[in-house]
Amino acid sequence: MAKNKSSEKTAENAENKELKEEEIKEEKGVKEEKETKEETKEEKLQKELDEKNDQLLRMAAEYDNFRKRSQREKDALYLDCKASVIKELLPVADNFDRIFANPDISFEDYKKGVEMTFKQFENVFRDLKVESFGEEGEAFDPNFHNAVMHSEDENLGENVITNVFAKGYKVGDKVIRPAMVAVAN
Repeated sequence: MAKNKSSEKTAENAENKELKEEEIKEEKGVKEEKETKEETKEEKLQKELDEKNDQLLRMAAEYDNFRKRSQREKDALYLDCKASVIKELLPVADNFDRIFANPDISFEDYKKGVEMTFKQFENVFRDLKVESFGEEGEAFDPNFHNAVMHSEDENLGENVITNVFAKGYKVGDKVIRPAMVAVAN
C-alpha cells in the first residue's frame, strides 16, 4: 500500500503539475492574445496615421501644383493681353514708318499722313475701350487728375481745370494715367 500511496501522490503531483502548466499556458495565451490585440491596435493606429500623413502630403503637393499652374496661367494671360494690344497698335506703327520713310513728301502730305495716323490711333483706343479725360473747364477730381500747377482767376470757380498738360486715360473704372492739369483757385 505504501507503494500505492506514493504512486497516487506521484500521479496526483503529475496531475497538479499538468494543471499548473495548463493554467500557465492559458495565462500566457491570454497575455499573448492581449499583446496581439494591443499590437493590432497600435498597428491600426500607425496605419491610420500613415494614411493621414500620406493624404496631407498629397494635398500639399496638389496645392503647390495648383499654385504653380495658376501663376503660369496668369503669366500666360498677361502676355496674351500684351500681345493683343500690340497687335492692335502695329498698323499705326506701320503708317508712321511709311510717313517717315518717304523723304520727298510735302509738308501738307506729311501733316495729312500724321492726322490720318492719329485718327487710326484713336480708333484703336476706341476699340480697346480706352477713354481719355481731363478737359479745360471740368471740375478737378483728385481721383482722375494730377494738379501740377495752381492759379488764381476770379472769373473761374473753385477747383476748375484751367489747363491740360497731358490727357488722362482709363479703361472702364481703372485709371491708366491721371490727367496732368492746372487748377484755378
